[in-house]
Amino acid sequence: MNIENLTTVESLDQFLQGNQAIAFSVLGDKTERYQFTQKILVKFTYQTCSKTDKGLIRRFLMKVTGYSRQQLTRLIGQHKRKGRIEWQPCGDNGFSRRYSNEDVRLLAQMDERHETPCGQAIKKLCERADQIYGEDEYRNLSQISVSHLYNLRASLGYKKQRQVFTKTQSRKINIGERRKPEPNGQPGYIRIDSVHQGDLDKQKGVYHINAVDEVTQFEMVGSVEKISERYLIPILEQMLESFPFVIKGFHADNGSEYINRNVAALLQKLLIEFTKSRSRQTNDNALAEGKNAAIVRKQFGYLHIPQKWAPQMNDFNVDYLCPHINYHRPCFFSEIKIDTKGKHRKTYPYTSMMTPYDKLKSLSEAEQYLKPDITFEILDELAMRISDNESATQLRTERNKLFNLIFEQDRKQA
Repeated sequence: MNIENLTTVESLDQFLQGNQAIAFSVLGDKTERYQFTQKILVKFTYQTCSKTDKGLIRRFLMKVTGYSRQQLTRLIGQHKRKGRIEWQPCGDNGFSRRYSNEDVRLLAQMDERHETPCGQAIKKLCERADQIYGEDEYRNLSQISVSHLYNLRASLGYKKQRQVFTKTQSRKINIGERRKPEPNGQPGYIRIDSVHQGDLDKQKGVYHINAVDEVTQFEMVGSVEKISERYLIPILEQMLESFPFVIKGFHADNGSEYINRNVAALLQKLLIEFTKSRSRQTNDNALAEGKNAAIVRKQFGYLHIPQKWAPQMNDFNVDYLCPHINYHRPCFFSEIKIDTKGKHRKTYPYTSMMTPYDKLKSLSEAEQYLKPDITFEILDELAMRISDNESATQLRTERNKLFNLIFEQDRKQA
């Protein structure tokens, strides 16, 4: 029997109980479902039926059309008011999807290349890709709000696209002045800290030396086998030489690798002011410690890496990591505002977000801070040699090569 032959409420009841063999299929097209629903309501004079019969008709329509009880209630209400059921698609006032699947894919790729930084950083990178490097595919994403960017990150489409260190001991010695540096808006006052790549079976891992300029956030990372004077002094000389501007101040915590006469002698030879963190003032070296997590740990993680790999890791830092974080990774820069109570408050507006190199160029009469053999023409060529995305891809590729080499060699020797 065909479903069209159901002409009484009793036959509908038998159909729902499975006592009668009926040839039917769930309707697929929305217009067809609406027409069928209207036909049944008219055929059984729904409005004049008893409450029990209305319930049977509703259950029958739910089974055949696949609609929920709530949706059928809306359709029956429309039929009661207008005498018909019409499908009215959304017009111009309906919600349209602004960001396509291609935009979501580009966002996922951008996050993957740049190690998923904060939303503001990704927005800035999209703006730079479109406006500076002419990558038109990022134009739509460059206009996204930060809050909606996080919404896209939480979407299913985005998710489908991305399927113990040792503390050094403080040393009480009259080397370095115990105070917070005062750069007064001038570059060249660096904060420095050490990061240890873990121990394994009583074997020490690689040490990373992280130096960050307080004003521009220009950053140099070096890797050494040990933090004794034999290894530390050469890497410090290399890192200090790598900054494009003259270094005027050197600030460290109270770790014994820095608070010693050899480091003090090096800084004195280079006419660099030596300061160290004050007791119980945890924010004195906060910038370097924050960069330890945001840069060093994010790149190298926490796993043990044997000391013998320090030269290869330092080459990676010089060739790929330092150029990327200084020329292609936007950072927040604080602005001081005075509140109604007269207190100084730091804010980090999106409009002040830029790369360390852009921050250096934005300083008043910035040329005066550069070393004698350095010009902005030379630095511009380095900054524009590749785009932000190309730099991030290159960084990830070379880091994967380095890690594969390290772990493959260690596995063979195990």
